Amino acid sequence: MATEERSDQTTPDKREPMTAAKRRRLQQCFEHANKQMQQGNYDYATELLTQCVLGDPGNPQYVQTFLANLQKKYNNNKTGSTFAAFKARSERSNLKKAKAQGDWEAVLRNGLEVLKVNPWDVPALTAMADACEALHLEAVTLIYLKMALDANPNDPDVNLQCAKALRARQQWDQAIACLHRVEKVRPDDEEIQRMIADLAVEKTIHQGRLDEEGSQGRRVPAGAKTPQQQFLSEEERLEREIAQDPKNISKYLELADLYLRDDRFEKAEEVMQRAYEASGGDPDIRDRWEDVQLRHLRYQVIQAKRRADETGSEEAKEEYKRLRKKQISKELEYYKGLCERFPNNLTYKYELGVRYQLNGQYAEAIREFQAAKNDPRRKGACLLALGQCFQQIHQLPLAMTHYEMAIQEIPDREPQRKKEALYLAGKLAVALKDLDRAEKHLTTLAGLDFNYRDVATLLSKVTEAKTKQIKEESPGT
Repeated sequence: MATEERSDQTTPDKREPMTAAKRRRLQQCFEHANKQMQQGNYDYATELLTQCVLGDPGNPQYVQTFLANLQKKYNNNKTGSTFAAFKARSERSNLKKAKAQGDWEAVLRNGLEVLKVNPWDVPALTAMADACEALHLEAVTLIYLKMALDANPNDPDVNLQCAKALRARQQWDQAIACLHRVEKVRPDDEEIQRMIADLAVEKTIHQGRLDEEGSQGRRVPAGAKTPQQQFLSEEERLEREIAQDPKNISKYLELADLYLRDDRFEKAEEVMQRAYEASGGDPDIRDRWEDVQLRHLRYQVIQAKRRADETGSEEAKEEYKRLRKKQISKELEYYKGLCERFPNNLTYKYELGVRYQLNGQYAEAIREFQAAKNDPRRKGACLLALGQCFQQIHQLPLAMTHYEMAIQEIPDREPQRKKEALYLAGKLAVALKDLDRAEKHLTTLAGLDFNYRDVATLLSKVTEAKTKQIKEESPGT
């Protein structure tokens, strides 16, 4: 897995040790977050990625994806949420207090909450960079600092902090570039000019040492970067490392994730095919390769739907239907394979049930949902899906029972699913002419969202039917 490539770091006493089991849990969470991000579910992806970063704060892959997700959520507007300055105020206050006290774990915790409403919040980003340096999480320090520079590229304080971090990593040219930006704002600052001169000298001395070592046939110490390597892009660096060690699967995974963040799916698929071959046919790598293929297909479906909506042409609509059918079929086979390999994983059973339901295989879907509802996190969703499946096979009493169970089990944090359960229960009750039950569920739904679908029309029908019923029962009045 991608998370396993990192070298061991000093783990602060407050943090849970990074066990293999914890790595697997975090990676599963990360993969699910990537799926949600690809589908545009940025809020859900944010919560999942927050868990990943808190669980392994020194993992650059988690931090980069956390920030990339927020950038997409806010359309890269550089300001974050509307009224971001008034949101997360308590977290900002706690962040300042934690930084003053040197409580770096609290800085990271509160900093993530601030970034959720504005990922370009410079004070939060620089404070988190300080925390990462203090906790020896050097691999992610520059990620936060570069995000702060993206927010305000001419900020002298941010540039100065970046320059110091780059200097510590012997990236002199980039550090000097940061100091030149500071120099433009502070042209009379002799300290900045002295730092630029010092860095130039350090670079020359280091280059001389490298040349001397090369002439004497000595190797550069393991892990040290040559000047050429410092200017390689991430893509070039990873391809070079793969060429040097073709059996290091983690590098393939890191490169594939890099492509996925930029929606370069063909490149990601090609890298995962190479990873599968290099792994000797590892089934875990095959699963990840198939997941990349699915993400590509989902992206194509989203684009096709957008074209169909924008153009309204029959050709575009047919293309969307074709890709959507292909997606459902591909996902069905994918989750069948996972359920065969991991028969006790209820998440996979739920996902397989959803694909059976979408494919019109209701008996098979019922079987999977009945197993998956033993997972308390998805009990409400499974009960709702069971109600829909029973209704499709005309088992209407069973459908009503499951709808009403779903209404009770679906948590308030899932309002859309709760409203759907109320709507389906109310509409089915109308069809069954159970007017009291219909009125109960539809009235509850109207109290939550009076504009939900045709709930207002259904309530009017129920009222008319009840009025007519009363007149028929009392003809003399």
